[in-house]
Amino acid sequence: MHIISNAPCPPISFDDFMKVDIRIGTIISAEIFEQARKPAFILHIDFGADIGMKKSSAQITAHYTQQSLVGRQVAAVVNFPPRQIGPLMSEVLTLGFPDAQGEVVLFAPDSHAAVANGARLF
Repeated sequence: MHIISNAPCPPISFDDFMKVDIRIGTIISAEIFEQARKPAFILHIDFGADIGMKKSSAQITAHYTQQSLVGRQVAAVVNFPPRQIGPLMSEVLTLGFPDAQGEVVLFAPDSHAAVANGARLF
C-alpha cells in the first residue's frame, strides 16, 4: 500500500479528470492471495459487457472477508496499465480510503440504489 499525503493536490483541468476512467463493478469472487507480501485478496470483478471481467489485488483483509466481498459493488480505475503483483497481473485499481489505522475501506455506491456494472464516475 502506498502512503499518500493528506495535503491537497495541485489543481487539474476537467479534461485531466476525464482521463481517469473510474467504473463500478460487482465482485464475483474473492480468493486469498497467498503469494502477496502483505495480506490481500484477488478480486474478480464484473464491469459489464463493454469492459468485462477484470482481476485486482486488494489489501483489504482488515475489514472484509471473502464471503462479505462477493456480490459487493466497488469502484475501480479501469484504464491504468496492468500491473504485475507477484504472480498476478492486476488489471484494475480497486479504490478505497484509509481508516484511522490506515486500513483500506472500499469506495462504493450508496447501498440504497443499484448502479449498473460498467457505469462511469462523473
